[in-house]
Amino acid sequence: MWFRNRGFGTGGFFNSELIMRFFDREREIEKLRGIRELSRTVAQFTVVTGRRRIGKTSLVLNAYSDEPLLYFFVSRKVESELCADCATEIEEKLGVPLLGRPDRFSQVFEYLMRLASQRHFTLVIDEFQEFYRVNKAIFSEMQKIWDLYKDSAHINLLVCGSVNSLMNKIFRDKKEPLYNRQTQRITVRPFAPSMLKNIMAVYNPQYSNEDLLALYLFTGGVAKYVELLMDNACYSQSAMLANIISQDSPYIDEGRSMLVEEFGRDYTVYFSILSLIAQGHNTRGDLEGILKKEIGGYLTRLEDDYGLIHKAQPLYEQSPRKNVHYEIHDNFLCFWFRFVFKYNYMLEIGAYDKLKEIITRDYETYSGIVLENYFRQQLIESGNYTRIGEWHDRRGENQIDIIAVDELSKHVEFIEVKRQQRNIDLSILRAKAEVFFKITKKCVGYTSSYRGLSLEDM
Repeated sequence: MWFRNRGFGTGGFFNSELIMRFFDREREIEKLRGIRELSRTVAQFTVVTGRRRIGKTSLVLNAYSDEPLLYFFVSRKVESELCADCATEIEEKLGVPLLGRPDRFSQVFEYLMRLASQRHFTLVIDEFQEFYRVNKAIFSEMQKIWDLYKDSAHINLLVCGSVNSLMNKIFRDKKEPLYNRQTQRITVRPFAPSMLKNIMAVYNPQYSNEDLLALYLFTGGVAKYVELLMDNACYSQSAMLANIISQDSPYIDEGRSMLVEEFGRDYTVYFSILSLIAQGHNTRGDLEGILKKEIGGYLTRLEDDYGLIHKAQPLYEQSPRKNVHYEIHDNFLCFWFRFVFKYNYMLEIGAYDKLKEIITRDYETYSGIVLENYFRQQLIESGNYTRIGEWHDRRGENQIDIIAVDELSKHVEFIEVKRQQRNIDLSILRAKAEVFFKITKKCVGYTSSYRGLSLEDM
């Protein structure tokens, strides 16, 4: 993701007036460049997905910044206008004119596939799912053209989309014409904790761990949200909160604008479910008791189609249906539903300061939960373990924040997470671990270790 930097050094930056830097994505860039090399001999069709604002377009353009490429953006225009835009792009980037004035995208695509038999080039189609609103027939027309020309073409075709449910439908639904046509798939994910630390170090070398936790809590590592905060010099927890909860803040409407289109007419039910999960009502029984309706289908779609929630169970739980609670994947959306959506009536009358008071009041408890997720992500990023999860007994009397297992070295680590180091008691953690061994009968004979993690350890 490209970020602007205002005065903290120039290594690796491009312009002293408006200094910018691309953070992270080395693995994805290497893969994209490898795909381009493959496409010189065998046509490649890559699907690039990821939630909105994650930086898909920036990634692709940066990976291929060393040579010209065709970039088509599918906006909600009539098909003939889109074709005119494509024709202009082809003439400017490839130096070849389209004969006539095409009014169907299939004509443009077939022309390019034929051209690709003579020369190699990269074609990026952004917001690919919007073809549904332009002309649904485009997908079946592309399928026929791709199948006809792919064996002789030298094309590096990439399609990007930010509406997750539609992109899954286009490429994973067996009834859809483009099912299984992609040769590669890349999912762009949020920045890992280590990269958030690097970003904070660039923009504010004197950052505190409280500030780092706030950046993780508010943005979840989503590139655009991080960029907006850094551009506005919001480096501290208080500055970030003031920027997010303010008049004309782009964050206020973000959850609604991002998800209403995904959910369609049933968005009110989905929003209610997500809001309740964000507030801690995270079992199906609890949710149905509050909403007074059966929601099994909604939960399934939120998990499988939209990728917004996941089932969390204690480590080594035997039954797939017992001890299930739901969690929202996305830190930003969890925060948005927990505070912005819930207290939207305050924002409607401009009570921004009152909402900031509520968030500040609840911040220590809420951020403590987020801190656990931060350390889980950090452990996952280390690559040192084969299983990572939390554990609690059926009665909820014994709970262990993190258990990290390495089945190769036969070692298990029990971790207690608190905001303050002084609140950690390893003797209590050891007693809980004994209950874990007794109930689960797992990791018996493994070496074990115990430690506490706090803000100091970020």
